Amino acid sequence: MRPGGRELLARGLWVSAELVVSLGLVLLLLVVHQLWWTNREARHEAGRTVQALQREWGPPPPAVPSGVPSADPAGGPTGDPAVSEPLPSATGSEAPTAPSAPAPAPRWDQAYAVLRIPRIGLTAPVAEGTSKGGVLDRGYVGHYTRTAQAGRAGNFALAGHRNTHGEPFRRLDRLRRGDRITVETRDAVYTYTVDKSLARTAPSDSGVIAPVPRSNITTSVGYSEPGYYLTLTTCTPEFSSRYRLVVWGKLTAMRPR
Repeated sequence: MRPGGRELLARGLWVSAELVVSLGLVLLLLVVHQLWWTNREARHEAGRTVQALQREWGPPPPAVPSGVPSADPAGGPTGDPAVSEPLPSATGSEAPTAPSAPAPAPRWDQAYAVLRIPRIGLTAPVAEGTSKGGVLDRGYVGHYTRTAQAGRAGNFALAGHRNTHGEPFRRLDRLRRGDRITVETRDAVYTYTVDKSLARTAPSDSGVIAPVPRSNITTSVGYSEPGYYLTLTTCTPEFSSRYRLVVWGKLTAMRPR
């Protein structure tokens, strides 16, 4: 090979190597941004939103003593009536005693409740809608707008990121039957008890957030009677949006604020 040809080849290899290194650095920065920076920013904003809601509402009601109330095997509540309000039966044949009238519908993207899941150490604001930019990417948990509100008959269905942007539902797969979940609003604190889960279903499985939730794909999983349900959904497996993980709970206690 001529000397000029060797020099040209060496220069080409050097430029290619520089491009590969530059591309690698760009990809590394993108990974750092997605896995660290978005989580940092979203968690910070979500935490400030929770604090703002609590300042607006005033001090929270007294905590329910450990073990009160609890769900009996038939799905009905037990416990001190002075601590928790009577609740509807599992079939939804009775109406809750309070609140007596539905609260005004939240505005789109408005944070209006606080979700707490002690099992996974989660405290996160709940906002209306499931848009990425306005809700999920801010570290919030999003309420499916066509589902019931907290404490109401039907299905209070929520979605949250499992990875990046605060990843509030990162450990949703760790929930077990009997775990408690609370939803605090301006008017009341609702306690749901985890009852069932679906490890994997398609994103198109709308049955999981129906008023009586039941998978349209795995039809043996879900419910067959009206009630007061909570549904939590997120992507699965981790770092993928191919499937959905679903956790269901039933309303078992309520405390007015």
